[in-house]
Amino acid sequence: MSKKQTATEELYDVTIGGGGYVGLSLALALKQSEPSMKVALVDLRPRSAIENDPRSSAIAAGAVRMLDQLGIWYQLEDEAQPITEMIVTDSKLHDSVRPVFLTFAGDVDEGEPFAHMVQNNHMVGALHDAATDAGVHIFAPDSVKDFAVEPAHVNITLGSGKTIQSRLIVAADGVRSKLRDLAGIHCNRWSYNQSGIVTTVAHERPHNGRAEEHFLPSGPFAILPLKGNRSSIVWTEKTNEANRLVNGDEFTFEIELERRFGHHLGEIKLDGPRQAFPLNLVLARSFVTNRFALAGDAAHGIHPIAGQGLNFGFKDVAALSEVLVDAHRLGLDIGAAHILERYQSWRRFDTWQMGMTTDVLNRLFSNNIDPVRAVRDLGLGLVERMPFLKKHFIGEAAGMAGPSPKLLLGNPL
Repeated sequence: MSKKQTATEELYDVTIGGGGYVGLSLALALKQSEPSMKVALVDLRPRSAIENDPRSSAIAAGAVRMLDQLGIWYQLEDEAQPITEMIVTDSKLHDSVRPVFLTFAGDVDEGEPFAHMVQNNHMVGALHDAATDAGVHIFAPDSVKDFAVEPAHVNITLGSGKTIQSRLIVAADGVRSKLRDLAGIHCNRWSYNQSGIVTTVAHERPHNGRAEEHFLPSGPFAILPLKGNRSSIVWTEKTNEANRLVNGDEFTFEIELERRFGHHLGEIKLDGPRQAFPLNLVLARSFVTNRFALAGDAAHGIHPIAGQGLNFGFKDVAALSEVLVDAHRLGLDIGAAHILERYQSWRRFDTWQMGMTTDVLNRLFSNNIDPVRAVRDLGLGLVERMPFLKKHFIGEAAGMAGPSPKLLLGNPL
């Protein structure tokens, strides 16, 4: 029901549900670009919980430019590991030799690697502190329990019992988004019956900044370089096997890990916890509705085979913040349908295209059918011999393919 704002209710321009890298970077981008905007962020986790995330992520060059524009990259750069080269192999698990079918090397621009590896807790912690310093009102630990859309604003009820109002609400609360469900937005989804095992290993020899992706019958096995003689592992397995490995004894896990990792970097040992995450394709049928928008994993959950999930979230942030800031500067209603439609038209097709691409790649490479292997290896070999195609794929990996929002180019809003 419609009601006037009372003394107990605050009116915000934008309220963001979810305090991960998407929610925090969106809040920071909006507040830094337009200090007069009132921005709220609601997160279940307190600030202290951010330090408990042991994972690392590959940050594409476009996202690095955005983080630099937001003023936090300098805090991450010393601990970030540049990815200077990537190799792709395709083999069976028991093959003694893993031929390299495809290599990527070189910078986006001189001295600018196409990606860096960054620890999640460092990145999210820096974003949280910068958003707080910029004047973002953070409700944590708290949650959005419910909301009701009125003609000119949204009435929001928090789990703590507090009520606020906002011209726009943005769901950045992950692939299992409660806010998406409350908004009545449906998804196309299916399970791959795969899980991604994530851990960190230490090894004897230096990786020299080289990332590796081994296509094995159960799915891709990625070795991603970290600072020092350490690497992050993203290991795709059938879900039952992944659960067995993660919940079993450490010795068995290390034996299976070594079979896939190989011996080229010398002796390896675990250097972090083991975790497994179910892999699904989740694509929202709409990214916007009345005074409501989706961003990040709440809008799209894609297979990690191309390593673009996090960077697609940053691309959502760059596009949405640009749309909202432009509208605010013109004195327009930032929650209006035609404003939000600009964001949807910018991001929805690109996201669906990437979702379908990763789906096809996973089905093509996660099998042990010899004729299929022969065809895909031929395709990889052709790409290796065509410099213009490799340049295109480096642009994709750098997160700067297609029309790029200003922040991904390193430009202010």
